[in-house]
Amino acid sequence: MKTIFAATALSAAMLGLAAGPAAADIIGGVDFPQGAISFADEVISYAPGLEGNSPTTPNQGAFNALGVPDYAGQVNCTVQTDCPYVTLGVGGQLVLKFTDNVLTGSGDSAFDLWIFEVGPDVEDTTVDVSVDGLTWLSVGGVGGSTAGIDIDAFGFGTGSAFRYVRLTDVASEGGTGGTTPGADIDAVGAISTRPASTVPEPGAWALMILGFGGAGAALRRRRPALA
Repeated sequence: MKTIFAATALSAAMLGLAAGPAAADIIGGVDFPQGAISFADEVISYAPGLEGNSPTTPNQGAFNALGVPDYAGQVNCTVQTDCPYVTLGVGGQLVLKFTDNVLTGSGDSAFDLWIFEVGPDVEDTTVDVSVDGLTWLSVGGVGGSTAGIDIDAFGFGTGSAFRYVRLTDVASEGGTGGTTPGADIDAVGAISTRPASTVPEPGAWALMILGFGGAGAALRRRRPALA
């Protein structure tokens, strides 16, 4: 069943035309008001699927999912550095991180997160998000090609701050043969976003709390004794 999956490239193009955004903000056919900062910056993990054929080595460059989308048509990759995407393989998984921004909800039904899945075969991917890279929350999935997700529909809003996105190829969809089995990921971008500098890392909260506690203890030690 693909009813859980979000809109495809056609709806993305229609959305862009309806909004009439400035050309400078259009990246991969989608309006990203924050520009290139909107896209994932770091690979945390990559585990190509092993069911059926695994992706060939040139198609396993996980770093090719970072930054803005740059797929320009059919590509037969011979080396990873010349490949514009990474292939997940059947049931494979990729975890990416935003380092200079965080994904948030928008407070409405607009798409907040875009997945750029490319190639001649349209293949499904489930999508999870996380604050710390440890606890994962599902935001449904995408049915291949350029597709958006409204994370507000899953209970998240403008106060959310997700740094991590996990993509998992749906093993029951698409072919299992060839050099690029499974979803081929070109880029992941957050439209609803804000700078990461405004959101402390989870570990930073503990340090802040310890700091406040130390400051309070120091003040108590300095308080003069009552007569």
